[in-house]
Amino acid sequence: MTDKPADKPDSSLARTLAVLDLFDEQCATLTPEAIVDALQVSQPTAYRYLRVLADAGLLQRQGAASYALGPRIIVLDHLIRRHDAVLRHAVPLMQELATTTGLDCVATALHGMPARAQLVDIHRVFSAQPANLGYGRGRPRPLLLGAAPKVVLASLPAAQLHRLLDQHADAVAAAGLPADWPAQRRFFARIRQAGSCVSAGELEPSLGAVAAPLVLADGRVLGAVSLVTTVERLALLDQGKLASLVRRAAAETVARIDGAG
Repeated sequence: MTDKPADKPDSSLARTLAVLDLFDEQCATLTPEAIVDALQVSQPTAYRYLRVLADAGLLQRQGAASYALGPRIIVLDHLIRRHDAVLRHAVPLMQELATTTGLDCVATALHGMPARAQLVDIHRVFSAQPANLGYGRGRPRPLLLGAAPKVVLASLPAAQLHRLLDQHADAVAAAGLPADWPAQRRFFARIRQAGSCVSAGELEPSLGAVAAPLVLADGRVLGAVSLVTTVERLALLDQGKLASLVRRAAAETVARIDGAG
């Protein structure tokens, strides 16, 4: 097999890093043959990708010809936890929210726009009665299910949102959203105008959330902050007050990030 197309320096780097995208909860190790099949490259190129990533510590060899994620990723995660701007400024406010409301507070980040867009929870502050969340730090969430994804996507510029929805038609259908752009635009415009969103039973049947977006002054959308609890408990609470508290925490977070430069 020959590589197609021939790698340029920048595309070679992108395809090397694409190996990391092949790992998921069902795929803990990779072989050169799996990379050949998935990325449509030659076997020598697959070995080269593995060697580069292993030398960087992003992969480590396991067995005769299989590779798993490497220790360098743990180092990078440690640095993110210590220095990420969202975590540095949001966590104290999240702790205050969890104490004030008695609910769990979750920060969610957006990355990979638009073709590889993912939403990932990056931090959770537990309440005295923590919710039983199936998702947590590092586990990608469905793109359009739940309050956090909806407020994040609603905050995107219209052209960027349109492109993302076009490229993720399956996620749009799975979320039961309108299939045509004019209706989609109206749906997200209402969320954007409200500045927050409430969901119940979307991501996980027993859980609900109230979320507000993290949007910097220059328009960059970082993610969202959410309060999470059971559907039953959420129905008994003042959702308008919860939304106001989450919006205030989100606004203060981005103000601190913007202020820190």
